[in-house]
Amino acid sequence: MNKKELFEKNLELTTEFSRYVLEHPEVANRIPKDAIVVILPEYDQELAEENLKIAKARKEKDQPMVLVRVKKLAPERKSRLVKPTVEIVSA
Repeated sequence: MNKKELFEKNLELTTEFSRYVLEHPEVANRIPKDAIVVILPEYDQELAEENLKIAKARKEKDQPMVLVRVKKLAPERKSRLVKPTVEIVSA
C-alpha cells in the first residue's frame, strides 16, 4: 500500500469515526483527552497493521492509546461504522 492509498483509506475511516462519535457522544466521553486514537479496520488487515505500527511509533511515553476496531463499512448513511469497539490501552 502506498502513502496515497494509506491517506485516502484513513481519511475515509476518520471521517466515518467522526460521524459515529457525533451520533454517539458517550463514546467521545470515554476517550482520554491526550490519547492517541488508532482505527483498526478488521476488513483490511494490511491497513490495520500499518495504522497500529504508525501509532506505536508516534505514541509518547505514558500516553493512552485507544483502539477502535471496525468490523466493516456499511453503505453510506449517517455513520458507516458497524459495531466498532473502543478499547483504552493504558501506557
